Amino acid sequence: MEQNQTASQVPLYSGKPEQGFFSKKWRFFKKNFELSALSFPAIVVIIVLSYIPMFGIIIAFKNFHYDLGFWGSKWIGFKNFEFLFKTDAAVRITRNTILYNLGYMITTTSAALALAVLLNEIGKRWLKLYQTALFLPYFLSWVVVGYIALAFLDNENGYINQILVQLGFEKVAFYFEAKYWPYILNAFQLWKNIGFSTLIYYAGILSIDAELYEAARMDGATRLQMIRRITLPLLKPLIIILLILSLGNMFRGDFGLHYFIPNNVGLIYSSTDIIDTYVYRALSSLGDVGMASAVGLYQSVVGLVLVLLANYIVRKVNDENSLF
Repeated sequence: MEQNQTASQVPLYSGKPEQGFFSKKWRFFKKNFELSALSFPAIVVIIVLSYIPMFGIIIAFKNFHYDLGFWGSKWIGFKNFEFLFKTDAAVRITRNTILYNLGYMITTTSAALALAVLLNEIGKRWLKLYQTALFLPYFLSWVVVGYIALAFLDNENGYINQILVQLGFEKVAFYFEAKYWPYILNAFQLWKNIGFSTLIYYAGILSIDAELYEAARMDGATRLQMIRRITLPLLKPLIIILLILSLGNMFRGDFGLHYFIPNNVGLIYSSTDIIDTYVYRALSSLGDVGMASAVGLYQSVVGLVLVLLANYIVRKVNDENSLF
């Protein structure tokens, strides 16, 4: 009896050796070789443009001089980081960077979802026209958009001031008063980027099984009820993933938006200045590459921590909606 119990506790040998991590990955690669080959150019671009330049991180910890090079420049530890944290503008630019990015995330996500739902409801005849009108500003450079903004907001000859004069109102000095710029920057950011976000959410809506809408329609559900009960819940994982990725840029503002739209006017720095524009002006005046590299590293590390933290929270709430 004891011999039978002992024998039953011994695991059976399957005849196949247990595979290691790399052998499993190699088998997966061979099984999906065609898809892996399609991704190869993108992998090369990421390695060349993102991973190889990471060698330059050491500049953030050195008093870099071009004639001495990477290794010849003197190590100074974290002194380059003091450039940002000890300045009087540190609180202002950090506050502006965080608050603007939060505003951009909320407004763009809300408006893009609404437009994606509306695109799904209109007829196919006008769909291409609306898609082109929404997506076209995304391809414009911030330099071009800056000139468009100047044409509307110029203190003397801007279109808005001309309309105000014709209506009997006084001109508004947009470039002299900082209180208008949170609204202006949010409006231009939304106008330029909403097309791309709408396209992503619209693609997500198209991937939803049409039979779900047919079943709901047969049960007497209205369009609004189908949007609330089917469209938005099924888009929830996509929304969460995009928000997690957006958190990675929370400390990295849009330089083009905050530099070219306000036209780099010093009178409105209190409302328009962010970390990126402040570092650019400091770099252009001081020429200290080490300080700029330190700030860039700081932004990247904080962004990575925010992405990991947000993904951890989402995974604890619902593991299926997490990014990784």
